[in-house]
Amino acid sequence: MNGTRRAFLGTAGAAVGLAALGVSSPAAAVAHHTDTGRRRRRIPPSGIGMHLYTMRTPLATDFRGTLERLAEIGYATVGVSGRHGHSAAEIRRMLDATRLKAVLEHVAYTTVTGSGLPQAIEDVRTLGGSWVVVPSLPAGMHSPAGYREAARQFNTAGRIARESGLKVLFHNHDGDHEVVDGESLYGILLKETDPELVGFELDVYWAAKGGDDPRRLFVTDRRRFPALHVKDMAPNGGFEDVGSGVLDFPAMFDTARSGGVRQWLVEHDAPADPFASALNSYRYLSALRY
Repeated sequence: MNGTRRAFLGTAGAAVGLAALGVSSPAAAVAHHTDTGRRRRRIPPSGIGMHLYTMRTPLATDFRGTLERLAEIGYATVGVSGRHGHSAAEIRRMLDATRLKAVLEHVAYTTVTGSGLPQAIEDVRTLGGSWVVVPSLPAGMHSPAGYREAARQFNTAGRIARESGLKVLFHNHDGDHEVVDGESLYGILLKETDPELVGFELDVYWAAKGGDDPRRLFVTDRRRFPALHVKDMAPNGGFEDVGSGVLDFPAMFDTARSGGVRQWLVEHDAPADPFASALNSYRYLSALRY
């Protein structure tokens, strides 16, 4: 992301430009977050989940207790990101005991494109999930040629995963939305992966910060986005609890059905209090109408 865009997103007063990215000024955000008078659609309770990277600190000391508290808040699903010494089978038993369902696991690019893929697929099946998610690409691949190679590798891995009833997804960061040598890197992945084999877990925060618009993506690349990372942006461009920042989620989700969204997974990269953040974000999403 170039310096101009970074500074632009870090300026809360740039309301017009922010709106083009699915971002509003803080005052406008409050209006959107509280205006439910004519909004009827809602996120189904079974679609509100927690990406467990948010909860990594409490998970490290009490994995089952953390899951229990998430279930008590109301979360239905989780995305696994780090096992903290537990096997896939052990985590599945804890999930079953707390009536949570794992829908995906993040697995390194080198594993998905290497000899570790069969075990990764088996682990996701053991967890009860549907998607093997690559969280990022190696830094050395940050070029049109690198993304074309990634697309090729994703298609190959997707064919293998499909034999087990799973699908490979890619999770984005802001740099994935850059234009390099006149080409959109994210656009390369969208265009050069087979929709039957490869999908996308769209992190709406990083998409907005990278200058993209989830509303547009959901329409132009229909049914490619079965899962979202729902993460809010503070006025200074940092992280915030969902519903407490400047991202306009009702506008973003307006075309989510076209995008094929089935899971809205909450994420906060650096919560001061993970459980308070989880509660705040769940309350917002469960009450949201769009």
